[in-house]
Amino acid sequence: MILPRWMMFAAGLLVGAILARLVVLWWKYRGQRVVTCPENQRPAGVTVDRTRAALGGLTFRRELQLNQCSRWPERAGCGQACLHQIEAAPADCLVRNILIKWYEGKNCRTCGLPIGPIVMGAAQPALFTADKVSVDKVSVEWSDIPAERLQEVLSAAEPVCFACHMASKMMREHPELMIDRSARTVNSSR
Repeated sequence: MILPRWMMFAAGLLVGAILARLVVLWWKYRGQRVVTCPENQRPAGVTVDRTRAALGGLTFRRELQLNQCSRWPERAGCGQACLHQIEAAPADCLVRNILIKWYEGKNCRTCGLPIGPIVMGAAQPALFTADKVSVDKVSVEWSDIPAERLQEVLSAAEPVCFACHMASKMMREHPELMIDRSARTVNSSR
């Protein structure tokens, strides 16, 4: 039996709408987040099982569940009460958004240029911190900071643009490839 075109079109629209909803929900719950653990009132780094969240969204029942928590495996049997924070404001606790907001209006501590808008997937600015994460007082990348310590580190950090961070990293990791032109002397006999 061949279906009429309008039925095929309607079925295509329905499938498209379902797929779009899956993608939107899967994207909404991506990434690492910082929540306040209800048990000890301290920050915890968590990730949501986004596949479960997306599939639960198809039935219009939110079935959020943690996929990972910085307090696990010791506290793996917790009731996951922190999920209410994510449900209430999923974008506000996303590490990426916290960092983007922190960089707004700031200038690089090294060159003084504005950090500017941060585009995901492009070159990312770094952080200069004298924190325990970086004992040597060097710039560190976002991924080097545990989510549960993010607010603590940001309170003592300064922004560093991508170019300055990469130059500093190159000098630390490959000093044999660097030339220090600031120490050059001019030979006046020629």
